[in-house]
Amino acid sequence: MTPAYKRWYDHDPKLLEVIELLKNYPNELHEHAKLFLDKLAQKVSAEAIDNLYDMVKTVNGNRWYDKDPVISKTVEILRVVPPDVQAACADRFIQALKEMGITYESTTK
Repeated sequence: MTPAYKRWYDHDPKLLEVIELLKNYPNELHEHAKLFLDKLAQKVSAEAIDNLYDMVKTVNGNRWYDKDPVISKTVEILRVVPPDVQAACADRFIQALKEMGITYESTTK
């Protein structure tokens, strides 16, 4: 039996929102994505993140996020972590956007 959702991020509305924000505002959110990766590296190590990313990234990426290595790494790391970690990251990401004063219209309502 296949899941009711089609994309890996459709199962969580906040995660879907984060992916849509990254897709629609990659330049504005580049620094925030870099900060996310830096904080993650403090917990597990930059080498572990790079090794994981090397295992999961596509060779000839042609997806919207493959154009920017920071956004690509952020999306791919979010894709492979467990759902509870995805949800926690999405919550923190959205909270950080609010703290930065970035306003947007949610597409997940």
